[in-house]
Amino acid sequence: VQLVESGGGLVQAGGSLRLSCAASGNIGAINGFGWFRQAPVKDREFAAQITWRDGRTYYAESVRGRFSISKDAAKNTVFLQMNSLKPEDTAVYYCYVDETTGRSWGQGTQVTVSS
Repeated sequence: VQLVESGGGLVQAGGSLRLSCAASGNIGAINGFGWFRQAPVKDREFAAQITWRDGRTYYAESVRGRFSISKDAAKNTVFLQMNSLKPEDTAVYYCYVDETTGRSWGQGTQVTVSS
């Protein structure tokens, strides 16, 4: 399976961005999609996840209330709506998909929030 992310960019603090992640290729049974992020000189950290069957969502404490993850099952696509962005949200955002066969990652998309 291949994941293609889009929607990253440069935004001022307080602004919004919407990331997309589309899966294609030999897609098996999907359990869920999610996003991690990695800031410079920091470890990759979990941001948000959505289960495919029932749409349950999970968020890191640092983004809860500001970020919203959603899905378009017909297009095997997941979205991350990011509002009230802060400079500390600056990172490369990586999409992943969990299938019964394992996890696959996208190439990452840069999000930069200026103060």
